[in-house]
Amino acid sequence: MNSVSENTREVFEKSLQRCTANSGFFDLFYDTFLSSAPKVKAKFAHTDFDRQKRMLERSFRLILWASEDPEKGPERYLEHLAVRHSARDLDIGSEYYDLWLDSLLAAVRECDPECNHEVEDSWEQVMGIGIDYMVRSYRQVGPPP
Repeated sequence: MNSVSENTREVFEKSLQRCTANSGFFDLFYDTFLSSAPKVKAKFAHTDFDRQKRMLERSFRLILWASEDPEKGPERYLEHLAVRHSARDLDIGSEYYDLWLDSLLAAVRECDPECNHEVEDSWEQVMGIGIDYMVRSYRQVGPPP
């Protein structure tokens, strides 16, 4: 599993603070993500987006914490998210994560006034810890059918 440096986590966290200070950040992200593919829009057809935005912000923190220990952190902080997104529950397969990350990076570029290559790279590395865990766990977690 890839390791994320302390500097990368700091760059990410500062960017996250700048992005979430922008009241349009989550709306921009979800507008971009939902328009990225019909299958994405269909997955979110009955979503309470106020709740979803709060959960997404929380998941950023969980992924950041998981990135501090890439061997044990993902399981410790992200297992419940992996169960929820697994084939046995929401059925969010790997084909969604590239679209998700591309949409997220577009929102970061738009909402972080200090966005540069280092900032984008920090988002890719930190979010990569969570994405890798979610993809690996897709068929391996969740309650019995």
